[in-house]
This record gives sequence, structure tokens and C-alpha cells, in this order.
Amino acid sequence: MLGIAHIGPFIPTILLSFLFFSFIHLVVAPWLCNRLWPLAYASKKRSAQNSWEIHIVSQVHCVVIIAAAAYSVWTESPDRALDQAFGWSDTTGYVHGIAVGYFLWDTVDAIVNYIYSGFVVHGVVCLLIYAMTFRPFAAYYGTRCLLWEISTFFLNIHWILDKTGKTGSKLQLVNGILLISSFLFFRLIYGGSVCFSFFLTLTRVWREIPLFYTIVFGTGIFTLQGLNLLWFTKMIIAMRRRFESKPDESAALLNASS
Repeated sequence: MLGIAHIGPFIPTILLSFLFFSFIHLVVAPWLCNRLWPLAYASKKRSAQNSWEIHIVSQVHCVVIIAAAAYSVWTESPDRALDQAFGWSDTTGYVHGIAVGYFLWDTVDAIVNYIYSGFVVHGVVCLLIYAMTFRPFAAYYGTRCLLWEISTFFLNIHWILDKTGKTGSKLQLVNGILLISSFLFFRLIYGGSVCFSFFLTLTRVWREIPLFYTIVFGTGIFTLQGLNLLWFTKMIIAMRRRFESKPDESAALLNASS
């Protein structure tokens, strides 16, 4: 129905990815949190413990998908690089298969352990878009958008530092600078350029794809960038509040980083 003709050979990758991240969530993350942060994790309610666990899963996903996406971008064939709309390679298929499995897990968790509608929207949109790249369509852009996860790596560290009594510390400030910088570059500047280039591609080939694809990809990419802008604003506000209590120390570190 979706016309994702290339997905067949990569279904095992998708299933293995979903099972892998589910295993990290249900088995590895609880064990790791109990071992590394017994007081901060074990004393919390189940809903709070789940927040710890999904950050661990997210961190594992960051390491895996950033490495895979970077490898795919750096080694892609010249033919695929020239066709930004319909280019495809098996390497891309495996990378996007991992992403689909992860976003399937992410969507299920966001619905079952509902906290915020933005998380559900993000999961559903990402799952649908990456599944639909198996047509193939826009795989060139999909792989590059996975590099947005570089900022998530620092976001998870920032969250853990918050929960372990290191709010406002030098370590959190340094990590916060890396978080803001990576979010600004990879999601807003680089991500914005990728989205703009994709929009131009979409206007060129929209007659060659089903209307459903035009609607999903067109609205999806703007939704994700809108969420990026919203979250970036919230991060700036939150960090300013956290470090207001230590203005001299924070200013010194900011000047040093500059």
C-alpha cells in the first residue's frame, strides 16, 4: 500500500533493531542504572525509572546510528549522490532499517508510557518517514537527518547529570555548551539546509510520487524542524535558569569555551 518495494530484504534488520533496543530497555538499562546510580534510580517510581531507561536506550542508539549514518554518507556511491530523490544503496537500507526498528520501539514506548504529545508525534513521524524511504524516496536526505542525533548524545548526558545531583556543575556546563553547539549546528543550521534542499527536491519531483508521499514528507519535515526550534528554545531557557545561581563560574567557563 505504501509502495515500499525495497523493504523486503531489510525486514530482518528492522526486527532485529526493534528487538535489540527492546532488550536494552527491558534488561540492560535497569541493570546498568541499578549498578551505576542505585540511589537516584532504585528509589524512584516505575514511571521515573522508565525515563532513566529510555535515556540509556537513546544513548545506545546515538552511538550506533551516528556511526552507521556517517559511514553511509562517506562511502555512498557517486550515482546515488547525484540522485537526491530516488537514489538507493544496500548500505542505506541497513542504516534506515536500524532507524525504523528504533523509531518503532520509540513510538511504542511513547504511547505506552505517555508523558508528552510531542514525543508521540516525533516517534510516529520519524517511523513513517523512514519506512517510506524504502520506496525508495529521499533516502539521501534521510541518512543525513540521522546525524541530528549527535546533539541527543549530549542531551542524554545533561539529563543524567541533572538527576545525579550535578546540576550547575562545571561538568554540566561544559556538556551544556557542547549540547547547545551541536543542536544549533546539526539540527538547526545543517539540518535546516538539508530540509531546504529536500524541499527543493520535493517541488521538482512531486508529480513522480504519490500525493500521500508529498503530504507526509512535506508536513513531516516541517514538523520535525518545528519541534527542533521549540526544543532549542526550551533548552536555552532551562540552562539559563540552572546556571543563574552561579553566574561568575558560568561566565568564566563560557568565556574560556569561546
